[in-house]
Order: sequence, then C-alpha cells, then structure tokens
Amino acid sequence: MIIKIANLSLGEYEFSFTEKIEDIDLNKPFLGNVKTNVKLTKLSDQLFTQISSTLLAEFECDRCTTIFQKEIISEYQMIYLINNFIKESNDTNITYITKETDKIDIKNDVREFAILSIPMKKLCNVNCKGLCPGCGVDLNYEECKCQKNSINPIWLPLLEQKIKVKK
Repeated sequence: MIIKIANLSLGEYEFSFTEKIEDIDLNKPFLGNVKTNVKLTKLSDQLFTQISSTLLAEFECDRCTTIFQKEIISEYQMIYLINNFIKESNDTNITYITKETDKIDIKNDVREFAILSIPMKKLCNVNCKGLCPGCGVDLNYEECKCQKNSINPIWLPLLEQKIKVKK
C-alpha cells in the first residue's frame, strides 16, 4: 500500500488498494481481503489523507456464543508534514517527512487502525437475547423452562428492605 507522492502537483487525488490480510500482517479474526480507499490532498507543506478500509471479520457472540461474520469499517485521517528533517510527534495522526520523500507506505497504519476497529462487545445482532444462565438454552431460538420467579435466599434481606422503603 504505497502511494507515490513524488511529482504530484498540488490538489486532490484518490487511490484504491485491495490486499490480502496476510500481506498487511493481519490474522484472525480478519478474513479475506482489506479494501482501502485513500483521498489525498497535497498542499505546499503537507499531505492530508482520509483513509477508509473495509474488512471482514469472524467473531463469537458475547451473549449466545454463535459464530458470525461482520464487516468492519476503519476510518481515520493522517497528516504528513513536509519538513527539512524528520521530527518525532506525540500525535499518532501526524507524521513528519522530508522534502526528498518520494512515497508513503500506509500498510502499518491500515493494520493498526483495523485492529483498533474491533468492537469491544461482539454481538451477532443488537437484539441478541443470549443464553439462559440456568439451563443454557439459546433464548434467541427457544423459551427456557427455568422457574422464573425464584429468588436466591441470600437476597431476601435486601428484598425486605426494598419493600419497607416503598411503604
């Protein structure tokens, strides 16, 4: 995923890449290819990029343990500041390059932002009911036969307090 920037005049450019996930050092949960679209704006002293990558990933639902596939979209912006020398930057979205730099490689950024795009909570769908904690039945497909209103005796003193407060 190399963009040649030498000899680009000022203005906007668009680039598209399709790479195997292995080629950008990604593995499970990602599958297949990563499709990346780049919109690059070249100014006199900087390059501004808007990058969007689409990947397919396979997860196990956190509620019902079903294996499912989901499309992950990773979007970010990167600014390349053209300078006489390369400086360190504390900002993850700013990179310094020299005037002699003739290409930029976005492979590492695409990989890192793809990993950051993995959801914290992996759900097969937003209305997933999960598994019954008593019998383990998948509540998305069948009704469990557990007794519904049983109260653990350890909570009875709290329930009594709750009833007193309501009165």
